[in-house]
Amino acid sequence: MSKIIVLIGAPGAGKGTQARLLSERRGIPQISTGDMFREMKKSDTPLAREIQEIMASGKLITDEITLEMVKERTSRDDAKGSYILDGYPRTAVQAEQLEVLAKEQGKEIQAVEVDVPKVELMKRLTGRRSCPVCGEIYNIYSKPPKNGNVCDLHPDTELGQRADDNEEKVKVRLETYDELTKPLLDYYESSGRLQKVDGTGEVEAIYEELEKLI
Repeated sequence: MSKIIVLIGAPGAGKGTQARLLSERRGIPQISTGDMFREMKKSDTPLAREIQEIMASGKLITDEITLEMVKERTSRDDAKGSYILDGYPRTAVQAEQLEVLAKEQGKEIQAVEVDVPKVELMKRLTGRRSCPVCGEIYNIYSKPPKNGNVCDLHPDTELGQRADDNEEKVKVRLETYDELTKPLLDYYESSGRLQKVDGTGEVEAIYEELEKLI
């Protein structure tokens, strides 16, 4: 039976990297709500126009409209088999709506959490630095540059830090994630469909564990 793989992970957990690897290596499409919204901004369909009006007015996109967008995207040919949902569902209400969609599509849902302790997430996010010239990413804890705070490839260029990667903002982001996502994790756990992979190891090791699960 085809699956809807719901990948869940905090900012910095590496969920996006794993979704991309599954997509590239197993040919399972990665369907991201971020990509869908970007597409809707440029499209000229009745649903896209409705979403553009809501965004222009500063109002929030409702669960119902988000579901319509997911339905539209997952009705395309590339999603006829299994697919990965990245960024959806975000709440228990959306998870219940996804159950109905899964039945309509004749698929089963598998939820997988990429689990990383908060201390490690703080290091990954607050330690992140990047080169403004080539985009190379470093981490002062796990992958520091060879000399001070300059790029290995561009020794005259000082590395930068994203404005929201400071400790205070990262703490808020992680707390918000916990608050919003706990009901979702409880939802899948209560029905025995939540599996976890340890997200603290090497990218390849995490991928192998994830691949075995699915």
